[in-house]
Amino acid sequence: MQDRARTMESKSVVIYADRLPMKGIVTPGPHQVYRNPRISVETRPLGDLNPDDIRVDMIYAGICGTDVHLVETDPDTGYIRCSAPTEIPKTGRVLGHEGVGRVVAAGSHVHNVRPGALVAFESIIVCHHCSQCRSGKFNQCRNARLLGLEQDGVFGATVDVPGLLAHDVTEYALNDEDLKGLACLEPAAVAFVACRNSQAATGDVVVVFGAGPIGLFSAMMAGNIFGASEVHMVEPVRFRRELASRWCDQTYDVKDFFDNCPRSVDVIIEASGHLDNISKMFRFMNANGRIVLLARSGGSLEIREIDHMITNAVTLKGSRGHLGGAFETILSLCRSGRLSLNELVTDIVRGPEGLADILATPEKILNQNCKVLASFRDLRNQ
Repeated sequence: MQDRARTMESKSVVIYADRLPMKGIVTPGPHQVYRNPRISVETRPLGDLNPDDIRVDMIYAGICGTDVHLVETDPDTGYIRCSAPTEIPKTGRVLGHEGVGRVVAAGSHVHNVRPGALVAFESIIVCHHCSQCRSGKFNQCRNARLLGLEQDGVFGATVDVPGLLAHDVTEYALNDEDLKGLACLEPAAVAFVACRNSQAATGDVVVVFGAGPIGLFSAMMAGNIFGASEVHMVEPVRFRRELASRWCDQTYDVKDFFDNCPRSVDVIIEASGHLDNISKMFRFMNANGRIVLLARSGGSLEIREIDHMITNAVTLKGSRGHLGGAFETILSLCRSGRLSLNELVTDIVRGPEGLADILATPEKILNQNCKVLASFRDLRNQ
């Protein structure tokens, strides 16, 4: 397997965009910098393996909402919707940060995984030396770089990934369904951290806005793992509402929810990006209620119920990332049978071409699916 560390080629999904920062904005986000995104399927050389990297034959890669927002544009401006930290060089960026694959070669500095191991990936590359890392707050690393956004990602038949991102999941992959679930490990860990940040507890009434993968994992864990007595899901897309009904006590369209919402809520997890929902819900927050913001939209949040917030000690908190032990916890829950990650997988596309095709029609992902995976089996060196 060490021969695979030599120079080789891999077919990958690459995004290009025009870099044209909006005028008058001092520190523009990516949604104010990049216009006219274009997706390409390309065969690219991998080069010699970096000593800190592993070379991985991908098995499954997952499409995240962030990937969709990279290819979607504001119809008025032509700028991308993604507001997460992003760098798209002139040479393009290989997308993708979720997945599972088999290690075919390991750099000389890599000691945590060996060739032949099945691995799933973290997506936040931390520096380990800033004040936040030294304090154990890795999700807030001051020098973090994001896989598939600021560094080339895993939407390729064979990819190079920093070895420190890899988790050996060989013992958890007994069959193909397990592999599909392991490809969802990263978004499940993001949802777990969000629930932990919300301090969701036994008896709580929880409302989740947005039944995408992270919102659904949040709802699933709030009830099944953290002990909430009621879980309410708000989602405009019927397909996703029906899927959410497996784990939620009530599901609602947006208008229906605000006509019938619970009048005392302990936890809100905002995973939709529509921040007006938070403004409308503030007066229904219970004493010591907690609101966690997950979805990025580049938008602003207006809080009109400040007196209610002060009187009832309502907490508003952002939640980013999956580091700090979440992967290990999710894997333990899967091993015990308390969590099944593959249940959110609703479609499998084939390789880079399948990824490019479905990213060209993101409404198929948003309206007809939850988690879409790409299969890279039997696609090496094509």
